[in-house]
Amino acid sequence: MAKTGLFFGSFNPIHVGHMIIASYMANYTGLDEVWLIVSPQNPLKNKKGLGNMYDRLEMARLATEPADNIKVSDIEFTLPQPSYTIDTLTYLHEKYPAKEFVLIMGEDNLVSLRKWKNFEILLQNYSIYVYPRPGCDSSEWAEHPSVTFTETPQMEISSTFIRNALKNNQNIQFLVPENVIAFMDSKNMYR
Repeated sequence: MAKTGLFFGSFNPIHVGHMIIASYMANYTGLDEVWLIVSPQNPLKNKKGLGNMYDRLEMARLATEPADNIKVSDIEFTLPQPSYTIDTLTYLHEKYPAKEFVLIMGEDNLVSLRKWKNFEILLQNYSIYVYPRPGCDSSEWAEHPSVTFTETPQMEISSTFIRNALKNNQNIQFLVPENVIAFMDSKNMYR
């Protein structure tokens, strides 16, 4: 049974921090592949400043072109909004019964997991691979059988940082893949 890690995000825009997490999970944790699930709208985030979902999807595709074991999915584009992880997982499980899905999340999301819709069912039916985030106390989950903490390299970079840099005409070379920068420039995004 193929083990597929699901890395949900706005990817607004995608940057090397996202790529490092996806690559680490795909190559160092026993997963066969990682799917980046581009979320049209995170129910726990403000929609203001959110780039067009098709542009964010295209940027994720451009960024992952060189990787064989990292794919991009627009599965949530067809599901009711806002997207809840449990609903997406239920849909994916029905559509791909031969795959074992594993949830990938940052330690900051793990800390707020109790706010998620049907989080108990998530923990009961799925493994969660967690990447570290500075300043997070996730000790309450340390012994949970469904939660695996990984040694994913930490990268102090965020999409907010990238958007602000673009707004201020600052250089983002090496922080975002070149083909994604070219795409954003062609659409004058986040300026």
